[in-house]
Amino acid sequence: MTGIEHEADTAAVRLRIDLAYDGTDFAGWARQPGRRSVQGTLEDALALVLRVPVRTVVAGRTDAGVHATGQVVHADVPAGRLRDLLRNRPSHRGGAARRERPQHPAAAAPDDMAGELGEAAERLGSRLRNALGRTPDLAVHHVTIAPPGFDARFSPLWREYSYRVCDDRAAWNPLLRRHVLLWPRPLDGQAMDEAAGLLPGLHDWRAYCRPREGATTIRQLHRFTWRREADGTLVATVRADAFCHHMVRCLVGATIAVGEGRLAAADLVAMRDGRPRGHSYAMVAGTGLVLTGVGYPPAERLAERAVQTRARRPGLED
Repeated sequence: MTGIEHEADTAAVRLRIDLAYDGTDFAGWARQPGRRSVQGTLEDALALVLRVPVRTVVAGRTDAGVHATGQVVHADVPAGRLRDLLRNRPSHRGGAARRERPQHPAAAAPDDMAGELGEAAERLGSRLRNALGRTPDLAVHHVTIAPPGFDARFSPLWREYSYRVCDDRAAWNPLLRRHVLLWPRPLDGQAMDEAAGLLPGLHDWRAYCRPREGATTIRQLHRFTWRREADGTLVATVRADAFCHHMVRCLVGATIAVGEGRLAAADLVAMRDGRPRGHSYAMVAGTGLVLTGVGYPPAERLAERAVQTRARRPGLED
C-alpha cells in the first residue's frame, strides 16, 4: 500500500446516524460504567461491525427512562473500515457472496468515492440493525455520510420533545405505561396551554432546570403547547434551540400545577423572570417524554451554525 493509499484508508469519514429508542431500560444516553446506556449500546454495535472503537456525539443527551423517535448522532470512522463492508457483496444471480476489493480512492473519481462511501454507509446501517438483534429497544433508521461542517450537537437550530399525560384512570391503557404518565387527578388542558403560550422567548431558565456548574441556562424557547387528543391524552410539544438539564420535565410539571389550579399562569412567568421557585411545582418523571426531532440548517450553513452555537452556549447541555 502506498502512502497515499494508507492516508485515504485512515482518513476519518463523518457519519450521520438517525435512531430511535425506548428509554425505559436504559440508564440514559451517556455511557456509564456498569450500566446499560444508549450510547454504550450503539458504540458497542459500531465497534463490532467496524472492528474499531467508535465514539459518538449526540444531538440531545436524554436522561434515564426518556425515549426518542428522532435522535441524531454523528461518528467519525476510518474510511477504510467503512469500505471494508463492501468487500463481500451478494451476487446478483444467486445471493452467494462474491469477493471484491472496491476501487481504491486514490484512483477513483470524486463522484465514485462519494457513491462508494454512501453505499458503505447504507451497508453499515443494515449491519447495525442485525447486530442489535431481532427485537431491540434501539433502532437505527438511517446511516448516511454527513455533509461538510455537520455536527450533531452544535449544528442544530432546534430540538423538539413531546410529553404525554393521561388524567383519567377510567381511560388508562396499561400497554402505554412506559410512554404515558398517569396523573391521579383531572387537569384543565386549556389552562395549561394558555400558561405554556406565555413562556416562549429568549430567557434565563434557571427556575425550570437543574443548573450545572459552568453551563449557561439561557435558551430560546420557540414553542410550548398543550393539546388534548381524541382519546383524552394530554400532549405537550416543546421546541427550543437547546434545553438545560431537566428543563422540559420542569416546564411540564409547572404547567400541570396550573392544570390542577395550584398555580396561575402569571406565576410561571414570574418564576421564569426571576421569582424564587420554592416548592411551587414538582418535576415530572421521564416517563412520557420523547425526543421527537432535531432541526438543522441547510448544508451550506452547518459549519457556521456550529461555530455560532459554541460561541453562545459554551456549556451547552443538549
